[in-house]
Amino acid sequence: MATVLVRRRFPRLSRVTAALLTSSAPCKAEAGGGRRKEEEEEEEENPKKGAAIQLLTPPGYRVLHNPAAYARSRARSSLQALGDAPSSSAVPAASSQLLPPARNALAKPPRKKKTPLRAKQEVEKEQSELHDSKEDPRVFQRGRPEYKSLCYDRFEPLETLPGEEAEAVLLGVTAQRGSQDPAAIAECFHKLSRLPEERRAALLAEPGFDALSRCAVEHIQGFATPQLVEVLKACVRLGVPPAHPLLDACERDFCRRAWAMSLEQLLLVADCWRCLQRAVPSYLGILFSYAARSCKDLALPQLVQLLYIIGEGRRAPPELVQKLEGVIWKHLDACTLEEVGAISLGLFKSLSAVPERLVRRIADRVAPELEEMSTYALVNVLKLLRYARLDHLPLLRELGKVIPPRIPATNVQGLMHVALTCSSLHYYDEAVLAAVAAALPSKVAYCRSKDAAKFLWSFGCLDYEPPNEEEFYSSLIEHTRRKLREFDRFPEHLLTGLLGLAFVGRFPEELIDYALREDFVQKTRASKYELGKDLFTLGRSVEIECPGYRGSRLGPRLYQEMTQLVLAFAQQEIFVRPEIVEAVSLLESVLGGPEYVKSHMILPHTRSGDLEVHLAADGRPVPFNIKDSAGRELRDIGVSLTDDLMAQLLKGKWSSQPRRGAENEATAPGWEPRGEKQAPQTPFSGRSGSAGTSLHVSPPLGGCLEAPSSPAPPQQPRGVKLAIQVSNRNHYCYLSKRLLGLHQLKRRQLRLLGYVVLELPFWEWFPLLKRTRSEKLSYLHYKVFDPALLRGAP
Repeated sequence: MATVLVRRRFPRLSRVTAALLTSSAPCKAEAGGGRRKEEEEEEEENPKKGAAIQLLTPPGYRVLHNPAAYARSRARSSLQALGDAPSSSAVPAASSQLLPPARNALAKPPRKKKTPLRAKQEVEKEQSELHDSKEDPRVFQRGRPEYKSLCYDRFEPLETLPGEEAEAVLLGVTAQRGSQDPAAIAECFHKLSRLPEERRAALLAEPGFDALSRCAVEHIQGFATPQLVEVLKACVRLGVPPAHPLLDACERDFCRRAWAMSLEQLLLVADCWRCLQRAVPSYLGILFSYAARSCKDLALPQLVQLLYIIGEGRRAPPELVQKLEGVIWKHLDACTLEEVGAISLGLFKSLSAVPERLVRRIADRVAPELEEMSTYALVNVLKLLRYARLDHLPLLRELGKVIPPRIPATNVQGLMHVALTCSSLHYYDEAVLAAVAAALPSKVAYCRSKDAAKFLWSFGCLDYEPPNEEEFYSSLIEHTRRKLREFDRFPEHLLTGLLGLAFVGRFPEELIDYALREDFVQKTRASKYELGKDLFTLGRSVEIECPGYRGSRLGPRLYQEMTQLVLAFAQQEIFVRPEIVEAVSLLESVLGGPEYVKSHMILPHTRSGDLEVHLAADGRPVPFNIKDSAGRELRDIGVSLTDDLMAQLLKGKWSSQPRRGAENEATAPGWEPRGEKQAPQTPFSGRSGSAGTSLHVSPPLGGCLEAPSSPAPPQQPRGVKLAIQVSNRNHYCYLSKRLLGLHQLKRRQLRLLGYVVLELPFWEWFPLLKRTRSEKLSYLHYKVFDPALLRGAP
């Protein structure tokens, strides 16, 4: 819309700020515009660091702040575009200097003409937001009449004010030149707020409205609290821009008188600030301090509205959230499902630690009634579950029944949160994922860059390729290409998406080349996230799986830094785990000493350990770990060696009777994987590479992939290198034997490098840790010397 500039012609009145004259701003103040929505969701998932809100005490409290620094959304960008900077000096509330001086009001640089391409992009963006906008987070306020005193509904129908009366009000204000009392000023604002919506934008550019605003600022301390609240309500209804000087004055005065207000008034004013899209951290700090002093007396609507305000403010003092836990527990059964959704969203956005018992209680509350919940409230509960990393099986199972039919009518952000919750909890539900995949291609144009990245990550993390996989992945990859420049601001999202693609074996060359360029790598260093490991995983995966790739590559220095970092972590956290230490010790006993087994990371970029064993063509173990075994003497293993056991160790094969004993051990209750079909000669669950595999790569890895510490003795043809995986539950989807994407990627790459993957699955090995030593030795011998491993060697 065109910008209307009005020159002031009234004495003693300064010119209105450029922000007031931007006719498009009032229309977008409530909706926030597309940019605002994007920033809100960005803060929701990746909140930016800011000053923590602390609880305050009322005695001697002073408000020292700079309201101009908190101005946000489109009104602030309009100010900057028109060259009008808000005043940053602290000015007394009644000072006439609160409005910017006239010389700044009209100092506007020429507007840049929009190119056709830019105009087209803006139109597409508007259409996408209209088509796929976020749902109203204030739906819960319609469920109880008590919310009328706690929040303001700008869409509530009022008796329309005729245009002639509005003109009379403005003329009267101009004629009286600021001599009106506060009650009359509040009445003028109330009357003007009843104008038809299509006339409100023009009102803000009227000289009379500027005069009325100045008059209100000059008399701000004379208003009674209810009168000042009415002025603020009128500003909400009129769509006054967040950076308006009148709102600066109102914020200062509400902070000054906050401790004398009731909790209902404080919550109502906070709701008005939210409607105005204005950030007021000083005011919220007072509100939270006030609420902390009277937490136990909060009524249910007050509690829910307070949590809504906490969530929209994006942070709260941790001690307040702790105090609210008991109040939530007390009122939870009486809450409507929409109120439970609002509570969940507020806790999720508060960035405070939420006790697991409270999250589980909320999940228990909604699980039986999931079908009656709105999709928006349901998604809010899922966000809380994801934030708390809580697996609530009844709710997740019910989700698989309720959500698939709703998927076609759910917006893109809702779909993303459903998929992301499943991947974060490692919960694989094919019905949910297939429904999301089927609906997404037609809506992919409405994805933000972060949405596309998180879809790719979610499906890759669960190693799920849907029935429409080509359409699904091609649409997301193409959309990522179109959004490529957006990733310069959020490089973590591009790496997230590319890793999700790598998990399922997809490597789009153009995107990878962009991500591995030096200039993009430098942007990742400026991110608040540690992205070096992600670059490490992506770069090494490309080298192993894409031998024909000719694009950008990471430098050796980053590889060296990340390798050292990962190996240091492994020494402290992985190699010392009891199940791995026990496996190494017993394998040394089975194979004949420490030179026959090495506990290390074959592929450091996959961030998990391996036990490496080499076997000759006839099945005999081959010593290769000479460095680790140097200076170590053979230890007394404390096991009675029978003739059969010696024959097994020396010949590398089972006699018929021990073979049967081992098979009986393998089917012992407590560690046999139920429901998994296994060939008698292949008692491990990892997918091994076939002997006829045509894709075999030995890429130059720049020293990252660990070679044997010393030259191994020459091996006969068809020898085998075993990469033994001691898995745990975190390698698999929740309550299943489906490997997660990262571990599928690792095993695929191990096979490409010539290893045979052998797994000690946790459902077998962990129960065995409680059994006798001889049983564990027998199990490991059965696994390592299985003839099928030699037949499957590359």
